[in-house]
Amino acid sequence: MEFQQQRMLFEDELDARAAWESEVDRLIGSGALFVANHSGGKDSQVQLIRLLERVPANQLVVVHASLGPMEWPGAMELARDQAAAADLPFIVAKAGKTLLEMVERRFESRPEVPSWPSASTRQCTSDLKRGPIQREVRRYAKANGFKTIVNCLGLRAQESPNRAKRTVFSRMGISNSVLTWYEWLPVHDMRTTEVFEAIAAAGQQPHYAYALGNDRLSCVFCVMASKPDLRNGRAQHPELFEQYVALEQRTGYTMHMNRIPLLELTA
Repeated sequence: MEFQQQRMLFEDELDARAAWESEVDRLIGSGALFVANHSGGKDSQVQLIRLLERVPANQLVVVHASLGPMEWPGAMELARDQAAAADLPFIVAKAGKTLLEMVERRFESRPEVPSWPSASTRQCTSDLKRGPIQREVRRYAKANGFKTIVNCLGLRAQESPNRAKRTVFSRMGISNSVLTWYEWLPVHDMRTTEVFEAIAAAGQQPHYAYALGNDRLSCVFCVMASKPDLRNGRAQHPELFEQYVALEQRTGYTMHMNRIPLLELTA
């Protein structure tokens, strides 16, 4: 009985994959715009490698949400250079505030609630990444005559239980009469070893932070970062670390999702 259930699940997964693969091919054939969200991390890098194997270059654009001094140096440059090597347009999306400014403003307006983003309330993603990227993509689509957008994200199932549950392909709720939006996770099925192998096979190098021991890459200090990532960030960027610590102490709230102060987490 258990074997039969596993077989049925496997067949359901194959059917679902065949369905979204067919829809992706249809959208490629119809001339949709494919947007490669690129943080400069390994998953974004391998995503663009995969996209270039399937999507015509004239239907691809690479977008990087700049986080200013909060992100690892070289992240934007890696995304830019990978786009340039493939002769793809590259867009930098910027919010009107940094993460620390956002936390400061939130504390000043509502000191009674936690000032920092959390794993469940990620204003850093919505305000500093997703919102600015969607704004710039709309501008690009309007200027270049695109009516359908496939928003591609380098999220992998292996990263977390929540990401494992993400739908690989879906229509986005922000679709309207002007633009139809889809979300696609092209590398959702890849393992970490496969990611690095694919990058090497393409003759590319991942961001240097991985060689220093990082598991993830985007903000130097992330609300969901591992202890080694945070310690690595502190060692490499002590002045930025002091700014985070000072704001933790000023607000009385901790940055990390486990609610342990950064000084303790990185000790």
